[in-house]
Amino acid sequence: MALTSAAPRRRAVGQILLLTAGLLVLVAISASSVLLVDKARSDSARVTHTVEVENQINTLVLEIRRAESAARSYLLTRGPDFRTEHDEAVAAIVPELDKLGSLTADNPAQVENVNGLRAAIATRLDQFGREMQLVKRGDRAGATALVRDATVGQATTTIHNLAETMRAEEERLLTLRTANADRSQRLASLVTIAGSGFVILLAGISILLVRSTARARADAEAKLRENYLNLEATVDARTADLREANDEIQRFAYIVSHDLRSPLVNIMGFTSELEELRTDIFRRIASLADAALPVPTDNTEPRLEGTDKQLSQDFSEALGFIKSSIGKMDRLISAILNFTREGQREFEPVDIDTTELIEAIVRTLAHQAAEAQAQIQIDPLPRIASDRLALEQIFSNLIDNAIKYLKPGVPGEITVRGRQKLGFAIFEIADNGRGIDPRDHQRIFDLFRRAGTQDRPGQGIGLAHVRALVRRLGGTLSVASEPQKGSTFTITLPIHWNTRNRIVDHD
Repeated sequence: MALTSAAPRRRAVGQILLLTAGLLVLVAISASSVLLVDKARSDSARVTHTVEVENQINTLVLEIRRAESAARSYLLTRGPDFRTEHDEAVAAIVPELDKLGSLTADNPAQVENVNGLRAAIATRLDQFGREMQLVKRGDRAGATALVRDATVGQATTTIHNLAETMRAEEERLLTLRTANADRSQRLASLVTIAGSGFVILLAGISILLVRSTARARADAEAKLRENYLNLEATVDARTADLREANDEIQRFAYIVSHDLRSPLVNIMGFTSELEELRTDIFRRIASLADAALPVPTDNTEPRLEGTDKQLSQDFSEALGFIKSSIGKMDRLISAILNFTREGQREFEPVDIDTTELIEAIVRTLAHQAAEAQAQIQIDPLPRIASDRLALEQIFSNLIDNAIKYLKPGVPGEITVRGRQKLGFAIFEIADNGRGIDPRDHQRIFDLFRRAGTQDRPGQGIGLAHVRALVRRLGGTLSVASEPQKGSTFTITLPIHWNTRNRIVDHD
């Protein structure tokens, strides 16, 4: 199908990569934006700080000039308002100077300038105090001369020059910090625009991939619908072919078994005749060995000596081998016929309490279990809807095998447990028996194949029959085992069996 080809997988991988790339881009944009916004905020704060320093310089200079202006006006007019204004201005100069010092504490050059201002302003404040003292004593001429001299004096000049120097420094910092802030904002904008563009590009590519996948899915669904229309007819045809082939195989098995049994009956008959003739033949041999003795006419065993006696024993042993082989072959033919007949039986699903079913099976095997000194434990088992006779044959064979192949002299422990999972019932028959070599795990399920020491009766058909039944019930059969460590047979069956669950055995 189209959706199982390499192209959709590549598209899926491409979409995953695109989503990953988009996520990484968004993370990078977010991180960069946070960093750049933080830097822009820091640069803007520095610009604001510079403006505050400039304003504080102007405020300080303004207070000094206001004090000077109020002092001159007070000398000229002796108005109390000018004296009040002068006192207020003088009182505000030191706090404003301290504030300026605090604002410029991070700039060594400005700290030096503030220290210079502090000395010059202290001198100027002292001059203001002497001016007011002279006015208070009534020496207006002296006060006027002092005001005139202070206005053009060194302290005033120093204050003016330092203020200009500080303004120039702040202007320089303002220009630099404004440029940095503008650059940070531009970079943030570029990152945002570039990231947004890349995300839009990824979104476009993703849309193209989604549309391509949608078209491929639509084509696949159309093909699925087309195949589904022919599915029932195909299944019916295949089922009919399979049923015909299965019937043919069963007819062939029946014919072969019947044709094999006919010569087997003849062999058995002639073997019986040979056994009847044996006594007469060796009686005559005995009479020939001892001519003085008449040939017995009854059915008593002749008295033989030496090689004649050995020949009689060999003859009897050969006849015993022939009869034993005939019996074994007859049992195998009967097993084949039973196997083919079982394959023709139609299953009838019924609700089954598997715990009760296996308890009944264990009761029928109680004698064998007692002889083997085996304890059989049955855990709570799930109920299922399946064919009762098939389940009886499956569990009977497996539990009987578990008893049969226990280790001699070791008390047997056999456990039957079960559970449900995803609509299936899983049964396990575990034992502590002789175990099975891993190389024989598949062989034991083949018809007429047995593994390990052949010291127990059987034709090698039981597990093959069990596997065929399990598959007809729509399940699976497996074994886990190691020599001398016991075996665990696991059966998985649908909880609700019907003809659609059946798994056809193609092996």
